[in-house]
This record gives sequence, structure tokens and C-alpha cells, in this order.
Amino acid sequence: MMVFYFWANIKTLMMKFATKATFLLLFLYTALPAQQLVSTTLLGSRTKAQLTTQFSLPIIQYGAKFYRITYTTTNVQGLTDTVSGLVAIPDNPANVYPRLVYQHGTAGTKLGVPSFNAAQGGEGSIGLLFAGLGYVSLLPDYLGLGVSKGFHPYVHAASEASVAVDMLRVLPDFNAQYDVHTNEQLFITGYSQGGHAAMALHREIETDLADEFTVTAAAPMSGPYSIGEVMRSLILSDSVYYYPAYLPNTILSFQTVYGNLFSQLSDVFKDPYASVIGQFYSGAISLDDLNSQLIALLTANEGDSRPLRMLQPAIVQAVTTNPDHPFNIALKDNNVYAWAPVAPTRIYYCMADDQVPYLNSLLARDTMLARGANYVVATDVNPTADHGGCVVPALTNTVFFFAGYQQIGLFTSTTAQRILDLHIQPNPANDAVVLRDLPDTGRMQVTDLSGRTRIALMLSGGDRQLDVSTLENGLYLVQYQTDGTIWQGKLVVQH
Repeated sequence: MMVFYFWANIKTLMMKFATKATFLLLFLYTALPAQQLVSTTLLGSRTKAQLTTQFSLPIIQYGAKFYRITYTTTNVQGLTDTVSGLVAIPDNPANVYPRLVYQHGTAGTKLGVPSFNAAQGGEGSIGLLFAGLGYVSLLPDYLGLGVSKGFHPYVHAASEASVAVDMLRVLPDFNAQYDVHTNEQLFITGYSQGGHAAMALHREIETDLADEFTVTAAAPMSGPYSIGEVMRSLILSDSVYYYPAYLPNTILSFQTVYGNLFSQLSDVFKDPYASVIGQFYSGAISLDDLNSQLIALLTANEGDSRPLRMLQPAIVQAVTTNPDHPFNIALKDNNVYAWAPVAPTRIYYCMADDQVPYLNSLLARDTMLARGANYVVATDVNPTADHGGCVVPALTNTVFFFAGYQQIGLFTSTTAQRILDLHIQPNPANDAVVLRDLPDTGRMQVTDLSGRTRIALMLSGGDRQLDVSTLENGLYLVQYQTDGTIWQGKLVVQH
């Protein structure tokens, strides 16, 4: 759930594709196997200097190339669909990079998605940021958005996860085409609706696909993880809320998925709201337009923007009193927090969020910890920031959280070098550390987050002490290389 703004840089944030096919083409289209890479299109590139300027981050280490890809997946009816997404890659092909999935926030228009807005500084540019930081970044556009057909299944956990999983599955074909090399690391993040989608993806991988993927770390940000409790309570409270379009978007989404919420719009929505919602459902207006028109109608008719008052009283009564009502079942079915993550997880939020109540994050944390999770932390990154203002601090915290786990290696013509863990003790360190069990003579290098080499030495094997007293407090990458193999670790210096 995201107000419809675009990322111009990390410090400043600004608040159809429809075709008709013949029966034969439709038959051929739906006969395609799932998880097939259909097309790739180079959208552009950015230099390291351009990305550093755009995001005002001195830790950018690479330029980026970015592509729109299309690939096959399965839609909510179980049919094959072609969807789009953005892939952004670092511009140095000599390295082996981790994979990162970024799930985007609510799209105000069908083409307001990463593979169509990255070049213009939209949310897709977050993929360019992570590519500049050394990740092969995947940003799915979701079902029903981008090139995909049909109505977007908004905050539908299963499809948010499956579209991202299938994008990961076609990545090896993309890599082979463009000589890109990735390791087994996988990072997952996303903001707003994308926070919900990120948590859904993380859960899907760890509960059902652990033999195929392993999540290295995850950082969902400001997401509506509790659709069935926190978000439901927000609407039923009859509060003033200036994003009323989220309510019909969710109801129409779940009708598309489950098919049992209503027979006609007037069963759920009162006039004149049903009429404008019907225009959105048919694709005649965008979600942005719907939101503006609903605010105007609610203000004129109800005195302020209170989304509950769009609903028929009988529906409100039934949903309030019957826990087994199809609405309540659908809402709870798309909760994404009732499990115990294995990978280190940070849930970033802001207490003053005006779109997604911070209680989503606290409920997710408390439930995960109660279920046995060991590495889940929820952090209020700015108690006074609203939903738009929370983006920058949440994303900044995510960047540095992931940096503590990220591994980048070198690639040889015969095989990708395996990156091994470098044992550093103590860590954090004050004046000196010991590098444990080094192999034969090799080159040791310490670099800071800006990419500068701070220490470079030739060391022999065994346990070797390293003086770090001249380094400032902060995070450093320590690499030891010999005979085509890299040992790597992160060092925290705290004087």
C-alpha cells in the first residue's frame, strides 16, 4: 500500500497495456510452459558517478545496466500468463554477485511499475541502486500490471510470492544471455505493498521451497502484513483515511481470486461510489484517479474521507459479526506474518505512518518471536515520519543491514570462484583482530563502504594478527585471496 510517488534519489522522494489476440494466438500463448524467459530488452545504463549523484550515496561501487524481461508464470486461475519485471545488474562482469528481490509498492497505474518507470526515476530505480551496491536485482511487476493481462490481485500473498519465485527461476537464462554471474545468496526486501509481498516471498521460500532457494537476509518495510486484523480494524473503525481506493482495490482483488465475495458491485458498495469503482474495475480509470474521485465523493457526501461509508450497511454488519464471512476468510488468508523466519530478518517501520499502521510490524515481530524465530527485529526508523517520509530511512537501514551479509566474488573463465567465510576474531574489534586458519601465502585487503582500500598486505598461512587501530568506527570488507579462491568476511570496528 503505497501513495503514488517516485524515487528521484535516496534523499528526496516525490509524493493499457492491453492487446486483443486471435484464438490461435491465445491458444499458443496459454500453452507455453511455466517459468520460461520470453524476452529481454535493454532499457538503459547508469555509470557509478551517475548513481552516486542520483542517490547521494558514497558507497555505490558499480554502474548499472537495466532490462525489462518478460517471462511466463501461472495466474490466479491456474493459467499460464506472461508477466514483466526489471532486472538491474552491476556493470562489472568479472564478479559473482548475490541476488536481490525488491517487491514494489502499490502502483497507481498499470504501467507504474519497475520495468516501466526505472528510467524516469520511479520506484524501479531502487533496482539500479542495489545493482550499484553489487546485487543482481530482480523487481517483479506482479500479475495484472506491466504487460500482464487481467485485474491485479492486490495484496494477494500467494501470487506476490509466485511471480517473484518464477522470476528467480528464469534468472539463469538471463544470466547466460548477458554473461552475468550470481552466487547462492538471496536477499529479499520491499516497501509498502512490497513489504507485504516481500514477507510473502520469504515465507514461501522457507516453508515450501527450501530445497530450491535459501534466503540470506530479509527486510520487509512498512507493509500491511496483517490484512485480516490490523488493516481490517482500520477500515471498520470508520476513521478518516485519505487512501480510500485501497479498500475497493482489495475487495476487487479478492473477488478476482476467490470469486465468492459479491455478485455485483452494488452488493458491497453504495451509490455513487459503486459507479466510479466500476469504472476502475473495468480499466476505464486508474487507481490514482479512483482515489481522487473517492476522496471528493466521500468529502461531499460524508463530510470527510471515511472509506467505511462506501460500504453497504448489511456488508458491514455481516463482516463485523461473522468471523466466517467470506470477506474475513479472504482477509486472513492473505496475512503473511504467522510463521517463524529462519534467515535474519529486519522489519522497518515508522510509528507515524499514515497509510500502513505501525501495529502491522509489531504484530509480525511478536508473532514470529512467539513461534520460535531467533533473528527477527522490528525497528522504528523514524517515529515522526509518515508513509512517504519513512521510505528513505527504511531503505537506508536495509542497505546497511544487507551489507553485513553480502558476498561478492571473482569469476574465472572456467568456474565461478567459491567464496568461503573468513574467520575474524574478535568482531566487533577495537585495536586488532586475528584472521584464523589462513591457507598458503595470499593477498589480504580491507576496504571501506566507499570502496577505498584501507589496508593491503601479503600474509602467510595460519593465524595472523591484523592491526585495525587506524580504522574509523564502521563496517569494512576483509578479503583474502590465493590461488583463485577468496575468503571473505565483514568486520565491524568500534573503538
